[in-house]
Amino acid sequence: MTQPIIPSVSNETDYLKVVVLGLPESLGGIPSLSETYDAKSYEAVSKGFFPTEEAVKYEMGCLLSVLERNGVEVLRPAPLPDYNQVFARDVSFVVDDTIFVSNLIPDRELETGAFDPIISRIPSANIEYLPERVHTEGGDILLFNDILFVGSYLREDYPSFKTARTNRYAVDYLREHFPHKQVIALELRKHDQDPRQSVLHLDCAFQPVGRGKALIYREGFLVPEQLGLVEEIFGRDNLFAVTPEEAYHMNTNVVSLAPDRLISDQSFTRMNRYLTEEWGIAVETVPYQEISKMGGLLRCSTMPLVRTQTK
Repeated sequence: MTQPIIPSVSNETDYLKVVVLGLPESLGGIPSLSETYDAKSYEAVSKGFFPTEEAVKYEMGCLLSVLERNGVEVLRPAPLPDYNQVFARDVSFVVDDTIFVSNLIPDRELETGAFDPIISRIPSANIEYLPERVHTEGGDILLFNDILFVGSYLREDYPSFKTARTNRYAVDYLREHFPHKQVIALELRKHDQDPRQSVLHLDCAFQPVGRGKALIYREGFLVPEQLGLVEEIFGRDNLFAVTPEEAYHMNTNVVSLAPDRLISDQSFTRMNRYLTEEWGIAVETVPYQEISKMGGLLRCSTMPLVRTQTK
């Protein structure tokens, strides 16, 4: 009999025990421009460098190996033919002991059903399906103990952007659902075609990495006061600022294995060296720049179900 899973995540950097990893097979080929739903994919298709399935399989295989070598139980969604399932992070997300099932954009809605074998292992008391008008995805939800950071776009032209994934209703819903937490909305720059002017999800501009430290792309935020609040919470000296060029390659999009260990892209040499030498965080590296051309990186590919405060 398959063991039930009790979801438990209250911090981005606690010890990772169980994770859902996306799938690299049967991607469905190169999408048309109209079929892309993020700025990096739009650029990759328009300029002719969208990644091959072979490259995606190789990079995701490298990530799988590191996860398993670190003792993480890895679950996979059910495969969908000719459908991109690389980015598992957005289908659902866990806050404390509850898994929230997202309302994905129409381009990705089949991915929700592919999570059914995993959701079926979770007790119904620990599952919440978001109301229809509540739009958010796991990439916009970052946990820092009693603080819940929510990437968002709250302006009136929200419906005009494919890259605007979290709305005002989501922020209100999370504040009502977690009255004991400080829910902080961080508004992000959006553009559907130019990745250098757009932040798809919050984890593409900001991420805690353990020991009270965080990575940040300051130019990705719309509201200076909100950026100032992040600096106040962490302290400026505890924030590693990535450059616009590094943000384009998604330097902030790492995944933590433990408070003092994470997985990063092997090409992020400046940041990886700083994390190791200045902050004492061990960095496992994998190649992931081909997958980045589809609008996501390491955190986007992984959806933690269980993190614990102790080994």
